[in-house]
Amino acid sequence: MGIIFHEKTGTFHLFNDEISYVMTVLQNGHLGQLYYGQRIHDREDFSHLQEKTFRAMTACPFDEDGTFSLNLTRLEYPVYGSGDFRYPAVEVAQENGSTLSDFVFAGYSVAPGKPRLPGLPATYTQEEGEAETLTVTLRDELTGVEAVLLYTIFARYPAIARSVSIRNQGESAVHLKRAMSLCLDLPDSGYHWLQLSGAWARERHIIRRALTPGMTAIDSTRGASSHEQNPFAALLRADAGERQGEVIGVSLVYSGSFRLSAEVDAYDTTRLLAGINPFGFDWKLEPGERFQTPEAVLVYSDEGLNGMSQTFHRLYRSRLARGYWRDRPRPILINNWEATYFDFTEDRLIEIASKAKECGVELFVLDDGWFGQRCSDHAGLGDWVANPRRLANGVSGLAERVEALGMRFGLWFEPEMVNEDSDLYRAHPDWILRTPGRRSSVGRHQLVLDFSRREVVDYIHDSMAAILGGAKVSYVKWDMNRYITECYSAALPADRQGEVFHRYILGVYSLYERLREEFPEVLFESCASGGARFDPGMLYYAPQCWTSDDSDAVERLKIQYGTSLCYPVSSMGAHVSVSPNHQVMRMTPLHTRANVAYFGTFGYELDLNRLSQEELAQVREQIAFMKQYRSLFQFGSFYRLKSPFEGNETVWMVVSEDKKTAIVGWYRVLNQANKSFGRVRLMGLDPALEYVNSATGRSHYGDELMHCGLITSDPLSALIETGRLEQGDFESRLYILKAE
Repeated sequence: MGIIFHEKTGTFHLFNDEISYVMTVLQNGHLGQLYYGQRIHDREDFSHLQEKTFRAMTACPFDEDGTFSLNLTRLEYPVYGSGDFRYPAVEVAQENGSTLSDFVFAGYSVAPGKPRLPGLPATYTQEEGEAETLTVTLRDELTGVEAVLLYTIFARYPAIARSVSIRNQGESAVHLKRAMSLCLDLPDSGYHWLQLSGAWARERHIIRRALTPGMTAIDSTRGASSHEQNPFAALLRADAGERQGEVIGVSLVYSGSFRLSAEVDAYDTTRLLAGINPFGFDWKLEPGERFQTPEAVLVYSDEGLNGMSQTFHRLYRSRLARGYWRDRPRPILINNWEATYFDFTEDRLIEIASKAKECGVELFVLDDGWFGQRCSDHAGLGDWVANPRRLANGVSGLAERVEALGMRFGLWFEPEMVNEDSDLYRAHPDWILRTPGRRSSVGRHQLVLDFSRREVVDYIHDSMAAILGGAKVSYVKWDMNRYITECYSAALPADRQGEVFHRYILGVYSLYERLREEFPEVLFESCASGGARFDPGMLYYAPQCWTSDDSDAVERLKIQYGTSLCYPVSSMGAHVSVSPNHQVMRMTPLHTRANVAYFGTFGYELDLNRLSQEELAQVREQIAFMKQYRSLFQFGSFYRLKSPFEGNETVWMVVSEDKKTAIVGWYRVLNQANKSFGRVRLMGLDPALEYVNSATGRSHYGDELMHCGLITSDPLSALIETGRLEQGDFESRLYILKAE
């Protein structure tokens, strides 16, 4: 790992054992991009990688050199208005109305380790030797505004973390209209674009299409990263797949409105941009103030999508997630929501918890309905005090009863929202986001609190801290059940209303950070109607997220498969729920529901008292199995083998760090008459080790399983494992492979 600056040629080379990133100071002082990809040898001069030629209809900064135009040059942090007609990375509005900037190279520094980003989530290092950070300062002499570019290259990962700090060193206020975290100009357009898209209950489905001239983009304008789009995208060569080919992944460590885009110009170069969505964004910078963009993480792989995913998983699991629970196996929980909804008493909850304890569950979670006048979703939200009609002895009394069973206790909050029928709203109607003179939209009968205001965040903090400090609460499910509309803060002047969306998410981050510091051993799980805020920003504060409100095992195959493109298994909340499923009314076997949920932070979303004795026996076996292998599931290396987006079968697997144990999950949606033979080539095993297949008792060398494949159509293996031949729809099977 290293960062070299060749002063004679003005060239920077960032590299580790796997990747190189090369850029240079151009003849007009701007910073130009020369190369990003597989590791190459260093040299003093890479200027031959900058392609220059004369083309008609171009504007040039120097009349004597018609071959140098910004529109034909690959740039690091481009502006609009001086000849580059592509979308810019930054736009600064001056007092006279001009948005033209001229950011030229003003200096650099290199430091070991990685600096923190004030108020924002970001990857980190624990020791300085894990990474090096290059800081490049670009300055616009006319306005005094500086763009400080941060590049961190990691020693152990083919990844570069990038962000930008905009500083107003001038004498007049400016307005930041656009400040992207990353720009990467690539020399050709021979890529496919891959994104994760969906909606409530079908989040993060994989969409792949070829780049064409013009703009390919995803974004959110909703104040959250959203169910609809995820702040992740990948550029793949046309022949790239799961196992082979060149892939560039970009992931934005941010939970608010974002934009990722790839622009192909007339000469087949590609500009990749990632950052806060500039739509509606306007940040006023007074002299001396600065604005910090969120972090964007670039990952390069020449081993296909699995190679890219492995890097994101390892980096985010160990250097984005933090705290007490980062490296600990997560407790097996039961949540009462789908068992009771709002209809419960303290004794009813203890009845559910008692049966769960008998089966081996470790954590009981009380969901919505325990506070204020919360008998439905029409009232009580915002009043974080126990409802004595539900909990006669308060939260602390219930927590003590649960703890007396030998279980931990968890609690649901939705701190960012309020019902009009609540004491909080009646006391502070001005504390919501609401545009003067306009109708306020509602979602789930609730309004959005103005988290851009410190006093609002302080009030919610004090309410939550009183509960967490006064009861034995080991887990918090942090929900968010609607997007932001009528985005206007009564606390900000007119020329700062464009800051509200970002200030809101900064308020969310600050509340998370304060509570994490005060209650360091509480396990936080983020949730936003399931997956509306499943993003890297949340992982910095909560090491796991409720992956989707859709807990149907068949739907979860696609949801968890797509999520795994960027996010580790340890981050995915995955539960066994009742059949028929409450979201799609599908009936699936109990073992299939568990076989899907194992590949996540495992739990149950039902009343175990309503199961048969045979089903309860299965649950006990499932919990014992998960306890035996949960460290492998949650912290092993995950590989996707067959995609639910491409056929009737899904196969994935997880391998231990020492490669001596692996578990393969095989899932079939619909049964087939007289079906074909099937096998799947495994990944990640040690080719020289001999593995025993739990389903058949046979042994196979790792190279055989990876090159010849694991036979999945063998009826004998199904009979041995399950005691029956598989005949129905929605079947599944686990293969446990252990090295002799």
